[in-house]
Amino acid sequence: MKLISIKIEDKFLRDLERIAKAHRYSTKTEFIREAIRDKLDKIEKAELLKNVDKLFGSSKRKTTDEDLHNVREKLAKLYEEFGTGLSSKICF
Repeated sequence: MKLISIKIEDKFLRDLERIAKAHRYSTKTEFIREAIRDKLDKIEKAELLKNVDKLFGSSKRKTTDEDLHNVREKLAKLYEEFGTGLSSKICF
């Protein structure tokens, strides 16, 4: 594990400490790690949804059955890669 340091404004630090304590985080580090994980997940979901939109958009153009099949396979792989947590975000 690598050590990093960050500078945080006093008010921001007080808010962080208050919320971390209220939600029973044992350390500020634990709270920050979880916040970073959540942000990374959010960014990955947004990127995946953007790719899904691209794949869905490709079916609106004139395509062959083979093209549609390939797009569905790509979509299935993306969906598998991200897991079932995405199912609530996408309606088929």
